[in-house]
Amino acid sequence: MKKKLTITLDEQVYYGLHRVVGRGKISQFIEGLVRPHVDAIDLDSSYRELAQFEADHDESSPWIEGVIGDVGELLDDAW
Repeated sequence: MKKKLTITLDEQVYYGLHRVVGRGKISQFIEGLVRPHVDAIDLDSSYRELAQFEADHDESSPWIEGVIGDVGELLDDAW
């Protein structure tokens, strides 16, 4: 869903946007600039995902390291 927003800009910025971005494309241009800054606000869910990833990694780490060790020994024997 789209929402309408009224902003105030310096006259030079306004005309520069029309010249560089083009009429009818300014909203999309500004949204593209702003979106990364407001999407980053959802840090709580990102931290939860990271914590889950680390927990999963902690459980699988001994198994992975064991397999890597076995492969290392096989390679040493092959040389």
